[in-house]
Amino acid sequence: MNFASPLVTGRLVQRYKRFLADIILDDGGAAITSSVPNTGSMLGLTDPGIPVWLSLSDGAKRKYPHTLQMVEVGGTMVGINTGLPNRIAEDAILAGMIPSLSGYAELRREQKYGANSRIDILLRGPDRQPAYVEVKNVHFSRKAGLAEFPDSPTARGAKHLDELGNMVENGFRGVMLYVVQRGDCERLRICGDLDPVYAMAFDRAMKRGVEAYAVKCHITPTGIAAISTMPIID
Repeated sequence: MNFASPLVTGRLVQRYKRFLADIILDDGGAAITSSVPNTGSMLGLTDPGIPVWLSLSDGAKRKYPHTLQMVEVGGTMVGINTGLPNRIAEDAILAGMIPSLSGYAELRREQKYGANSRIDILLRGPDRQPAYVEVKNVHFSRKAGLAEFPDSPTARGAKHLDELGNMVENGFRGVMLYVVQRGDCERLRICGDLDPVYAMAFDRAMKRGVEAYAVKCHITPTGIAAISTMPIID
């Protein structure tokens, strides 16, 4: 997944109201306000002064033409845009990076399922169980080499796990796919200390036959791409 135009660089002043951040651009201009496409806590990724990368849109209707795309922590570039993992996941599936999800004839986006929910990716093909794939963005890490999800309580995430379990029991495949938008991690752990309810829902889903995979990304100012799978550990 490549960015449509070169990103601009700056330093974070503060993130506030979840969807906004003040940033001083490296071009020497005045501080600007950028949109932040991430509803989560972004734990560990919002320290004042950290380097940031932003896309710039010239759309006349946009109140904030800059959009925060990635930050740098500990020398590692981290993607924060939660709107990108679905595209990254699609590329990984179509490239055969996850063998059990490859070879489907049809890939559909945002299909209704469960209790008033939409599945991120639906895979269908002749003589194969349809696969309902829920994609989650991961960018939290407290220990070298270890990514963790979630970084804050997510009732919606727990609901998705239960709904995937329901799909399995109805004869379909339920798949949770974690997209780790940072290149310094080799393993993923479900973060039960920050969200024990999600951790219990994950364990429950695994026992019901839900599949879980995680992919690692290579991140540069020109684009973000899945490059390999990584294990999910207890």
